[in-house]
Amino acid sequence: MSDVQRIVIETGMGTDLHGGDATKAALRAVDDAMRRSSLPILGAIGLDHAAMEVRVTLGAQDPGSIDMDRIAAHMPRGRATVTAVPGGMTLESGAVVVTAAVEAFLPSQAGRWRLTDGDA
Repeated sequence: MSDVQRIVIETGMGTDLHGGDATKAALRAVDDAMRRSSLPILGAIGLDHAAMEVRVTLGAQDPGSIDMDRIAAHMPRGRATVTAVPGGMTLESGAVVVTAAVEAFLPSQAGRWRLTDGDA
């Protein structure tokens, strides 16, 4: 989509304290971010969830170790794209910390709606 508007951005953090699995930590980070979001507006304005573009950005010490397809398949709504960038932490113990930013975009609604004073 070229003409989209971001409607939400949430961040989260996930860990795998014992297994050192960056994908598991990433899934937990995404869940942490999504736990704080609800999008009832889609039904209210008659848009299908398929119209929503979801962009997930993950920060990890070893971005290449994250299974991006698994993260994308985990997203409950919209069309997800996942990227990983350097960030997060790996501790001496092997514990892995991954951060996530989850952004949702809808097709531009410019000009489709107007506010009224309630008397209209």
